[in-house]
Amino acid sequence: MAGMRFDLALLLLAFGSVLFLSTVSADLVISKLDRRIDLSSPIVRATTSLKVENNGAEAITEFLLPFPENQAKNLASLSVIIVEGKGKSKVSSESLPVRIVNPMDSPPSLVWYSVTLPKELVKGGSLNLEIKAILTNILRPFPEKITQADVQLIVFQDSAHVLSPYAVHMQSLTLKLPEPKVESYTKLENTKFSGSEIKYGPYANQPPFTYTPLAVHYVSNKPFVVARELVREIEISHWGNVQVTENYNLVHAGAVILGEFSRLEYQAQPHLRGASAFRHLIAKLPARAHSIYYRDDIGNISTSHVWGDSSRTLLEIEPRFPMFGGWKTTFTIGYGLPLKDFLFKSGGERFLSIPFGSPIDELVIDNLIVKIVLPEGSKFSSVSVPFPAKQSMQEKFSHLDVVGRPVVVLEKTNVVPEHSQYFQVHYKFSNLSLLQEPLLLVFGYFLLFVACIAYVRADFTISKSSSSYLAKLQWDEVRSTIQQFESIMNRCLIVHDKLQASLRDLSRTGDLQACKAARKTADSTLKELLKDLKPLISFLQSSPQAAQILPKVEELAAKEKELQEKIMQKHSIVVESYDKKSGSKDIENRVTALEQKIVLLRQEVDDLVDTIDEI
Repeated sequence: MAGMRFDLALLLLAFGSVLFLSTVSADLVISKLDRRIDLSSPIVRATTSLKVENNGAEAITEFLLPFPENQAKNLASLSVIIVEGKGKSKVSSESLPVRIVNPMDSPPSLVWYSVTLPKELVKGGSLNLEIKAILTNILRPFPEKITQADVQLIVFQDSAHVLSPYAVHMQSLTLKLPEPKVESYTKLENTKFSGSEIKYGPYANQPPFTYTPLAVHYVSNKPFVVARELVREIEISHWGNVQVTENYNLVHAGAVILGEFSRLEYQAQPHLRGASAFRHLIAKLPARAHSIYYRDDIGNISTSHVWGDSSRTLLEIEPRFPMFGGWKTTFTIGYGLPLKDFLFKSGGERFLSIPFGSPIDELVIDNLIVKIVLPEGSKFSSVSVPFPAKQSMQEKFSHLDVVGRPVVVLEKTNVVPEHSQYFQVHYKFSNLSLLQEPLLLVFGYFLLFVACIAYVRADFTISKSSSSYLAKLQWDEVRSTIQQFESIMNRCLIVHDKLQASLRDLSRTGDLQACKAARKTADSTLKELLKDLKPLISFLQSSPQAAQILPKVEELAAKEKELQEKIMQKHSIVVESYDKKSGSKDIENRVTALEQKIVLLRQEVDDLVDTIDEI
């Protein structure tokens, strides 16, 4: 089978292990073993039923289970129970204690687990055990890259004979496939392929560490849904609600799609042009879940659906795009739960009992972080988790918090649906702490109303005898004077413009009397304006508040006076020339230099007016 290989070093080391475990192997034998491996999903579930007999002279208190290193590092769960009876009378015990051990001279490619028996297995005694192992990340897509139209092919490798330090008198293996489509599989003696199952055995009288490699290359379009990280925040409110928020970072860990994705082909034939992709996930929420939402970084996703009955609530999560191999997505789901369904009292303490894992079906979680946010004022006592998990403490501040809320953080890697078991968080909480937030709100509103009353009744006006008030009055007077000054300057400029216009009318109509009348009116108006201007300038010169702007005012008055004189001079020359019947060229020559000075002066006056206006 091209592209596939077996770990031959493991095989050699397994045979070498017989030397240092010969004593252990001689004491126990497995009279019958039936192994069943379920490959119908990306999570591999192996169930081994066996009967152990003690043929040694001494009583046995433990049973050893070796796993290849590549399987041990991906072992999500391992449980061992004692089974008594058959059929409907079958009775199972609680899970037996399992721990990792390191036998002397053990080969490095094997990881050993020791199962502690509830009582000694005496000479000639027998025991029926059922071993359940759940493994992740041991199925490999082959080929690793496929096109949109290809089906997904998976390779599974293991041994047809169980890897055990004990002799096995009779054993068999059954592989359950997701569908009856196989590219190839290892054919050994007593191999049978029927429907979607491949059976190996029975095989009799196998010595310890018998290792017979097998490989199955089969069709599986089941999506490899893996959460690289899942952060679950469970916030307890003693006002009647438990708020659950779950942040997912998902990836399709199956065969990576090769080439471009065609949505048109996918929409037309989704089962052929995207058989290995998935469009939705199902989350099984508690029956009384409410206020359910589903969103991502963009916002709310309206393609989700919720339905349920008295026993459960189902949330259908549909991403914004179909998920092909190698594609990633992030999203958040949240929901509320009734407090009385999950919070209980026991001996003066309260404890929260809620599922640990994700509610999504067949989800593998590389790293799961569960945060339990206790109410403010709580005192954390203990946490009880039915499997090993890393524990730490944090603190969180929320609305109306003063000292913060204690947060219990549980972290576990390689999590599977079987880990979705109830765990308990114990803490102490006084009912008086419930009054903190209402009292805080009442006190806050009281302070607000007191502040409003004080503001309405207080007089914030500046005293009329204060220096700042007097300075403000003086500046207001200065500003009013400057505005009057600007008004007079603008009126003077208007008179200048009228005189200039009378000269233009004279050159056009020759009406000398009208031009002289305009001059007479201008002289009278300017004389009155000058009379109004003198007291304003005198006031500004005497006011300290006008010290900054006074130089500009005086400069503007001087420039306007000079401009006025030049315009009057020009007017006199033009009128005199018309009286003497001079030609237009002669008049133009006499006033050219004067006109240039008038233009420059007018520009300077306008600039000064703008400057004073800005100040």
